[in-house]
Amino acid sequence: MKMTSAQAAKLLRQLNEELRTLQKRENNTRSFCASLGEDVESVRPEYDYAAMQEAQSQVETKIRHLKHALNCFNASTVIPEFNMTIDEMLIYLPQLTRRMEKLSAMKDVLPKAREDTFLRNSSSVIDYRYANYDIAKASADHSAVMEELSRAQTALDYINNTVEMEIEL
Repeated sequence: MKMTSAQAAKLLRQLNEELRTLQKRENNTRSFCASLGEDVESVRPEYDYAAMQEAQSQVETKIRHLKHALNCFNASTVIPEFNMTIDEMLIYLPQLTRRMEKLSAMKDVLPKAREDTFLRNSSSVIDYRYANYDIAKASADHSAVMEELSRAQTALDYINNTVEMEIEL
């Protein structure tokens, strides 16, 4: 069947939920308690070991095939604007995010700031912390990284929602 990466991700969530439900159902029915003197058969929950194992195995196989297809798609599909594959982009996005967070903190500092002395001994010496870089450049770089991150996310979203792959489940 043909589907986009976004559709495949939704199907993967559904399959994982289906597997979780089967596993929970099995945990709730594979054993049970009965009181002494109680008719054990009247409280025995319905449970078919072989059928339950087969149902879980079928869902796990679908998950495996779907994840493999997604991995192949991500490793081979290039995002033209960035000349990198989706799997590279999935590494690049967190790198950009971390860089943006670092630059955000750097752009917000003062060129000269008084150090907090309440953690040290009381002293008449006043310490100052100086920015050892161009704050305006950090601010400009922050804006550029934010723009790059936005472009990268948009390009990835476009590919994930438009390019189809063939998946055999």
